[in-house]
Amino acid sequence: MKNFSTWMMAVALLLGAGNGHADTPKAGDKAPEFEAKDQDGRMWKLSGLAAKQVVLLYFYPKDDTPGCTKEACGLRDRMTDLKKDNVQVLGVSFDDGESHKKFIAKHNLNFPLLVDTDGKIADEYGARMPNKSMARRVSFLIGLDGKIAHVTDNPSADVHLNEMRDAVAKLKK
Repeated sequence: MKNFSTWMMAVALLLGAGNGHADTPKAGDKAPEFEAKDQDGRMWKLSGLAAKQVVLLYFYPKDDTPGCTKEACGLRDRMTDLKKDNVQVLGVSFDDGESHKKFIAKHNLNFPLLVDTDGKIADEYGARMPNKSMARRVSFLIGLDGKIAHVTDNPSADVHLNEMRDAVAKLKK
């Protein structure tokens, strides 16, 4: 029985290792490469932005829900300052392009939302909620060097908005 338990534990570990879920990258880590289409079908690649713009890549659970709307509208309202600081905002959720289009139109969002219906990007960034096809609220500020300058991993939209504002200011110095 002991050997069977050991064998089952080994199988469970191997299966878990192959599920594509990564640990959440930390500040100082190289940002995982991604490629995805936005709500209009335009392709976005991290490598295409590297060395040109700072990237604020933020994951959120669902289009047009209270916390996600608060965060998106907060970023929308700060876009003038973010553009001055050479920051490209990219939102990511499991929602499809049509859902993103409606969310953008309803709240006049002024940045792209990436389609990650299969959760590939969320998995690369360790942002998937356990056992769900949904991302948790986690934001990554990626510097011009392609490294993560700051991570906010908190369910509060206000915490994300405030921490990212401060992290952008710090990165500018």
